[in-house]
Amino acid sequence: MTDEQQPDLRWAPTDPTPSNRWRIWLIVGLIVAGLVVAAVLVFLLLPRGGSPDPGASPSASPTASASPSVSPSSSPTAAPEPTMTPITTPPPPVDPTVEAFRGQVQVYLDDALVGLDIVSETSGDEALAVVATLEADAQRLAETAAPSTIAAEWGDALGTYAQRLTDLRDAVDAGRGVPAAVDAARDAAETLRDIVGL
Repeated sequence: MTDEQQPDLRWAPTDPTPSNRWRIWLIVGLIVAGLVVAAVLVFLLLPRGGSPDPGASPSASPTASASPSVSPSSSPTAAPEPTMTPITTPPPPVDPTVEAFRGQVQVYLDDALVGLDIVSETSGDEALAVVATLEADAQRLAETAAPSTIAAEWGDALGTYAQRLTDLRDAVDAGRGVPAAVDAARDAAETLRDIVGL
């Protein structure tokens, strides 16, 4: 047959398969971490003032557990005492100083003079848009708490200013009497500026 020498075949054990222990530990660790995260979320999302009784649901459907049952145990169980959450009222608003109030309203009062100048130079829809902005600013001024030392005078002058803006809007709509309405609104805005010392 052939003169070549054939290799001698011998049986040898195969290499052991690599261990998957690290993968198993990784999966177990991820599961444990997920459970910890879920537990923390549940803890944070539960109400802290006490949990409602499981049998006392606000639903209108009758439940079988609503009837009292007598347990055969010899020791009575104490019902959990309801806890009252304290009702806190916000502290009364702090009366601002005139200087602080001036700082809050100055931008709106400055814009009022600029806006009235724009209305006197324009007409139609453009003027109406500026008047609407001035009315919105007047509403913001009304929502700002005035110091008690000037509150009554400020409220009266602000009401007059708001009325003058309404008259101005009507004049712009009608297309006549706009200069007189602008002057009246400007006088009312100047009165507001004088009250706060601008």
